[in-house]
Amino acid sequence: MKKILVTGGTIFVSKYVAEYYVARGDEVYVLNRNRHSQSEGTILIEGDRHKLGTTLKKYEFDVVLDITSYTSEDIMLLVEALSNIRDYIFISSGAVYPETLQQPFQEYQQIGNNKYWGIYGSNKVKAERELLKKVPDAYILRPSYLYGPMNNLYREAFVFECARLNRKFYLPENADMKLQFFYVKDLCSCIDSILEKHPQTHIFNVGNEDLYTIREWVELCYMIMGKIPQFVEVSKDVDQSNYFSFNDYEHILDVSMQKEELIKDTFPFQEGLEKSYAWYKEHQGDVKRKGYIEFIDQMYGSNF
Repeated sequence: MKKILVTGGTIFVSKYVAEYYVARGDEVYVLNRNRHSQSEGTILIEGDRHKLGTTLKKYEFDVVLDITSYTSEDIMLLVEALSNIRDYIFISSGAVYPETLQQPFQEYQQIGNNKYWGIYGSNKVKAERELLKKVPDAYILRPSYLYGPMNNLYREAFVFECARLNRKFYLPENADMKLQFFYVKDLCSCIDSILEKHPQTHIFNVGNEDLYTIREWVELCYMIMGKIPQFVEVSKDVDQSNYFSFNDYEHILDVSMQKEELIKDTFPFQEGLEKSYAWYKEHQGDVKRKGYIEFIDQMYGSNF
């Protein structure tokens, strides 16, 4: 049994991770401001990570799973607040690679600003650099698009919603653009592997090796619900971010290091989406919606 600190612990990835390790029998502490319900079996440390003071000094953790650091300040304040650090794993992002680099992106490439990811990506770059300065032995995982149960982001939930409402689906003109996903449980498996093996490599891209086009992804989401989408193609002149879950930017990670050193196989994509849909059916109120449907209706009228 390990004593684990999970930052966050109430929404999507951090919540899934916290519950995963509770189910494994570990002693799981979650650090958050107690503004959402807490998962059963977790131990709450209530606090603002920007005003921790001595809150964490009385604790000794075997593992820190930092899932909610987005800036260098987030990293600095958390590291300084801890009394000691054994294993520190930071969930960063594939957004740290500049768009000018050759794809698929590889871990040895120089990280930097990417115009498509904006401040989110540039802040993750700074966070990684701050962590490696303060905790040189820390591990960093750079995932592709995470999906699975508890995903409150309007990605697969948006497609499920369109299918549930029997709507036509407004498909970007670049429907052959590839998407790379990663099941949230596979992220936990990568963490398990790091804690078991402590590999010499400390930075890993993580994601599925198999890629899906936008069209294939939508068709699969509809199929899971027993439906076939009727597509309407949208011109590139219309900003894709107004009506679709992903920007018009193909972003592929090389995950060969993950396969060699962490996990060889990933969860079957269709089964993962089925589990996403099962969660969505019971938690529609937890989804953080965007105005895609409203935009489509304003632009094109009723599309039932």
